[in-house]
Amino acid sequence: MRLHPVAADGLIAAALTTVAVLLGTEAVAQGWPALDPLAWTLVALLNLPLALRTRAPVTVCLAVHACWSVYVTLGYWPVVGSFGPMLAVYTVASLCSTRTAAAGAALLAGVWIYAGVVSDAEAMASVVGQAVGFPLVLWRFGYVARRTGELTRQLRAEQADRARREVAEERVRIARELHDVVAHHIAVINVQAGLARFVFHSDARTARGALDTIEGASGEALAELRRMLGLLRADGVQGADGAPAPGLGQLDEMVTRVRSGGVSVELRVTGAPRPLPPGVQLCVYRVVQEALTNVLKHAPGANATVELAYRAGEVTVSVTDDGRGEGGRAGDREDGREGDRFGDRKRDRHGDWQGDRHGDRQGDRHGDRHGDRWQGVDSDTIPERGGHGLIGMRERAKLYGGTIVVGPRSEGGFGVRLTLPTPVQTARRGDALRE
Repeated sequence: MRLHPVAADGLIAAALTTVAVLLGTEAVAQGWPALDPLAWTLVALLNLPLALRTRAPVTVCLAVHACWSVYVTLGYWPVVGSFGPMLAVYTVASLCSTRTAAAGAALLAGVWIYAGVVSDAEAMASVVGQAVGFPLVLWRFGYVARRTGELTRQLRAEQADRARREVAEERVRIARELHDVVAHHIAVINVQAGLARFVFHSDARTARGALDTIEGASGEALAELRRMLGLLRADGVQGADGAPAPGLGQLDEMVTRVRSGGVSVELRVTGAPRPLPPGVQLCVYRVVQEALTNVLKHAPGANATVELAYRAGEVTVSVTDDGRGEGGRAGDREDGREGDRFGDRKRDRHGDWQGDRHGDRQGDRHGDRHGDRWQGVDSDTIPERGGHGLIGMRERAKLYGGTIVVGPRSEGGFGVRLTLPTPVQTARRGDALRE
């Protein structure tokens, strides 16, 4: 149980008063006059005000020094009344500025020397030495206490600020997760609802299948929302209810769900599959989910390919589409300017990132990648004003030390390619499996 500061100061003042009273009873034995009621009153006035020393340090210091001066002037033993002024000077040094503390120390030294002069002390040199040494020691201890308090408050402020930043980062992470989950499943539900409405009277079986897909997608969305809103664990990989986060094992289910939305998706896996950290699996899953959601929303009917490649020391996943869906027909204009189609699709599919609407300028901006023949940008050059999905993919890649390329492809369509490093031990196990 921690005492209130005023209560603690009160106990200290009571303790000093008790010590002064016990010491005062020895005044006659030390060759000084016995303390009378006036002296005992002054002793009380010297110590009891210390109960308020932290609330009014300067006032208390002046008051106890004034009482001590009166006590010394009346010829009583100075040592009995010295404890209160010394504690008062220490308090001023620990709570006030250096200049104020120096004034308090000088006041103590002056009264101490005055007491030596009034009492006709034989060893005046010793009195002067005490008058210089005691205030300096008290000032030094008070200064150290003040600096320690300042550093403690600064540390607490920094810890509070760091905690606020961590909370903000966690909120951003949860918002990104919510965006990925809601955008993907709502896109599937929207497409299937439109299909069910279109064939409701003409093809009951297809309508029923669309409703089944809606039911499954909405159930998965609710499950994931429940997992995230159940207070994500600090590692961000497992929900509070113990349910594992999505990983590479759920890619087949995602592809099946997107196929039911009218997009032909092919899943390819190259290399020897090996265990990956849950965080890496979640990153890959979310990037694929976002990319397929964009295809589903903006290029329904297009042909998409998801390729997962296990390589030495890294894992790569790419999501590409041929741009032949309904959302990609903007490029089939009479003037044949393919850059217009890519510019429009890039702006529409990734929020308010305003891509250049001309093919030649678009190519200059993003470069030409041979081999995969993509036109894209790496994760460090994606504009901050991009849509939430684009920013989310970039941040996920950075979080796990990977790179991401996003942009239109030279042969048509759009592509996303994510490369993540894998732990050395995991890569070695993969190499051993291949051997």
